[in-house]
Amino acid sequence: MGTSFFDTLQHSLQPMLGNKTFTDNFPYKGSVLAFISLVFLWEEYLRYRHYRNLRSKVVPTALREYVSDEEFRKAQAYGLDKTRFGFVESLFTQIQNTLSIVYDFMPWLWGLSGNIMFKVTGYGKEYEITQSIMFFVVLSIISTVISLPFSLYSTFVIEERHGFNKQTLKLYFTDMIKGHLVAGAIGMPFLAGFLKIIKISGDNFYFYVWLFIVVFQLIMVSIFPTFIQPLFNKFDPLPEGELRTMIEALASRIHFPLTKLFVIDGSKRSGHSNAYFYGFFKNKRIVLYDTLLEHSSNDEICAVLAHELGHWACNHTLKMLAFTQVHLFVTFYMFSQFVNNKEMYESFGFMDVTPTLVGFLLFNYIYSPVESVIGFVVNIISRRHEFQADKFARDLGYAATLASGLIKLQLKNLGTMNPDWLHSMYHRSHPELVERLNAIKYQKSDSTKAEKVE
Repeated sequence: MGTSFFDTLQHSLQPMLGNKTFTDNFPYKGSVLAFISLVFLWEEYLRYRHYRNLRSKVVPTALREYVSDEEFRKAQAYGLDKTRFGFVESLFTQIQNTLSIVYDFMPWLWGLSGNIMFKVTGYGKEYEITQSIMFFVVLSIISTVISLPFSLYSTFVIEERHGFNKQTLKLYFTDMIKGHLVAGAIGMPFLAGFLKIIKISGDNFYFYVWLFIVVFQLIMVSIFPTFIQPLFNKFDPLPEGELRTMIEALASRIHFPLTKLFVIDGSKRSGHSNAYFYGFFKNKRIVLYDTLLEHSSNDEICAVLAHELGHWACNHTLKMLAFTQVHLFVTFYMFSQFVNNKEMYESFGFMDVTPTLVGFLLFNYIYSPVESVIGFVVNIISRRHEFQADKFARDLGYAATLASGLIKLQLKNLGTMNPDWLHSMYHRSHPELVERLNAIKYQKSDSTKAEKVE
């Protein structure tokens, strides 16, 4: 295998280090604590900028012809409530993460998982994969309990106050239990396979783990909409009528291989709206939220779908899939350089064990600066794709109806009307409404492309 970054750096610093290695001196825990603190301060600064804009009572000039003062006030109030809540939740999370690292929560939890495993199964610490699954289960339970008050407040106070929550407590907890059972049924075998491949495939495990993840993703994309999502939502075929005829005509016009058209009961849980498509090759299905049908005209729904189908026509899904696979491969390769680093484990309190699952979690702490940069790059790419999909819909003749459809979606969802540009650029994968309206209004149409898909 090639020389790693740490091997090269260690060699260059050897005269200064003497008999010590570079990894003996690298302050893993201190570096992670410093980075998560810097990220926290940076994101709180961005949140403050966003909060400051949300306090404005003046409708932005670009939206005055579309948005009334009352609609703007409602959107600002919703944004303020979510942002104030975000300040509290992020502070709590930062304190929790800092304390868990400083006081070696993870080693304690690993020991607790081993004790539980021994009492339940009689297995000892040599059964690392079994203990890792137990660790995963206990950590999931603890995380759920800690986050539950925040989730309940967000759903039953903030979303309820602004008219979005449609859930009962019974449905909320039913969904939570179902979600955990499904996650356990899928997650535990996946975790066992992930760890087993690392154990048996040697130093080049990163390649085999990557292949395993690729296959797993393809399976999940195939079974999720057919077997998993119906456990939570009801899918009904869109009835025959004008809207169905218009959507089928749009799909035929651009040669989109539409096979089924569904309406999902999103209103059972929330007042927010959405639409999407899924499926492989010549078997594509479109799903419309019933909330979208309630407040949009047929032309506006077709315009929104033209945007979504623009992602398909421009191969955005395949491009992002390829980017994701390269990202995963690099991530697992980098992990292979850390997985046997005893100094890393010792820095976080693991003095005599080096469990692979824990190593992956610790690596993610260390690798998080790179992930932050990658996340920002993904947002930039995603925003570019959104503009391209808008342009695709415009070239099909949906400029006016796409603009009105986007405005209705923004108003219905009480989306931010007066965003801070820096907060938006860092956090959001979609351009803001004003940016999209300006692009739809002033972009030149590509008549050649429109002719090709007709």
